[in-house]
Amino acid sequence: MDEFRQSIAKALESAIGLKGFDEKTIFGMLESPPAKELGDAAFPAFKLAPLLKKAPKDIAQEIVEKLKLPKEISEAKAIGPYVNFFFSKEALAKDILADILSQKESFGKNKYFGGKKIVVEYSQPNTNKPLHIGHLRNNALAMSAGMLLEKSGAKVKRVDLFNDRGIHICQSMLAYQKWGNNGSPEKEKMKSDHFVGKFYVLYHQKEKELPELKTELQEMLQKWEKGDKKVLVLWKKMNKWAEDGFKKTYKDFGSRFDKRYKESAIYKKAKPIIEQGLKKGIFFCDEKGAVLCDLEKFGLGKKTILREDGTSIYITQDLALAKLKFEDFKFDRSVYVVASEQRTYFLQLFKILELLGFGFADKLFHLSYGLVNLPEGKLKSREGKIVDADGLIFDLTELSRKEILSRYMGLSKKEVEKRAAAIALGAIKFYMLKTDPVKDVLFDPAKAISFDGDSGPYVMYSYARAKSILRKEAAPKKFDAALLAAESEKGILSLLNNFETVVMQSAKGFAPSKLCNYLLELSSAFNTFYHKEPVLTAEKNVKGARLALVKAVSVVLASGLKLLNITPLEEM
Repeated sequence: MDEFRQSIAKALESAIGLKGFDEKTIFGMLESPPAKELGDAAFPAFKLAPLLKKAPKDIAQEIVEKLKLPKEISEAKAIGPYVNFFFSKEALAKDILADILSQKESFGKNKYFGGKKIVVEYSQPNTNKPLHIGHLRNNALAMSAGMLLEKSGAKVKRVDLFNDRGIHICQSMLAYQKWGNNGSPEKEKMKSDHFVGKFYVLYHQKEKELPELKTELQEMLQKWEKGDKKVLVLWKKMNKWAEDGFKKTYKDFGSRFDKRYKESAIYKKAKPIIEQGLKKGIFFCDEKGAVLCDLEKFGLGKKTILREDGTSIYITQDLALAKLKFEDFKFDRSVYVVASEQRTYFLQLFKILELLGFGFADKLFHLSYGLVNLPEGKLKSREGKIVDADGLIFDLTELSRKEILSRYMGLSKKEVEKRAAAIALGAIKFYMLKTDPVKDVLFDPAKAISFDGDSGPYVMYSYARAKSILRKEAAPKKFDAALLAAESEKGILSLLNNFETVVMQSAKGFAPSKLCNYLLELSSAFNTFYHKEPVLTAEKNVKGARLALVKAVSVVLASGLKLLNITPLEEM
């Protein structure tokens, strides 16, 4: 725990004296004020209003009067419905720099999740087309959330699900069977998942001219479920092409998984669950023979579980997968990282599992995120109007390469490529993550790759600037932190002290956007300091303290970038 905030939490626990408001709980409630004049930490007194039946501002004032301030805190004020705390700047400078420089990348670790097992399921591609721009937001969000959870004491397992069977998979298969002419990715010199995706688009183009394709499609799915050898051979070939392409994109983007599930190996495991639901009266068969669950009284309508012809749909395998994940990991929480379009679906899934009596149903959580669009409008994969993940990574790498070549002369081709790739990925991830997950993202490549403003490259450049100073002269082991008295220095120290809290709050809310905003603020504060206060030309003792501050900033920026799954570059 952050020592200053821990001291505040301990003092508040004593002053409040209410059950349920222990030190750990209060620590998690502490906020960072939006303006410097409001102090360094704030406790929301309105959280006590329902219990004390008093106005929040009165509660805040009463707390201030009862408080016994620890030595690390210079002042506490009741400001509206908050109790605002001001750190002792001398104690802050000494303690925070010592902690960062000794703990290095371990700085910011906390035990909020106390070893809880959390499964994060993400990506979940269909094996009929390549990963697209939406998958990049999904992957960026899940990887960063997982890293933040680990930094906050959780044991995280990352899993993927290949949706590799069903009517949508048959669409690309049927188009290839009819118009593929035994082609292959190698023959056409295409990345294998893009080759498969070409036939998915082709099917939807042909379906407009040939409506009878729908009947052939249904027949192909029925043959697949009955184990038709010819259909299975085609399915395995095209699935392998798709999967090989996914794995290459995952590697490029930095996505990793502890386990990979496949719908084709899972959906039959739902049979006993469906039988159990029918037996208990939770499911019913309609007049056509489809299996449904009536969720009307929960405001969730009726949900089809199995089609009238007996073929499975998404929820069929998701019922089985939820049970299988619990058996595999005995999780305390299972997180589904899926776009907000599926919000109702997950409410239905979780409610059905609850009705079926699965004890883990209350441990399930849908991490919903908004859609990603480009300035030209909404993306439609069926029409081929989609920005694929590989194409976006390539385009941003090209923009990055041009930016590097315009700034630096004489770099080797290998160094240019290394920096361009890292900056491009950093730009994409940061742009996807800086927006609150629930909001849509309008992705602007030029803004994403900019070295100025609220972008990933801006934070990366701030880190590289700090490392450039330290290459000229290393920070001394001994320094006088009390010499860091300038306002720009105090601002940085306060921000550095907030890092652990930001990490914890970002993990707790599954919101890397909080960390992004923090890194932008720290970068801005550091650049203001850099332009206002001399470092290498300062008086010896002041220089030593400022070098220590620069090193601390570099440690926290690097750690923060890595928690966003972004590679820090020491030179840009």
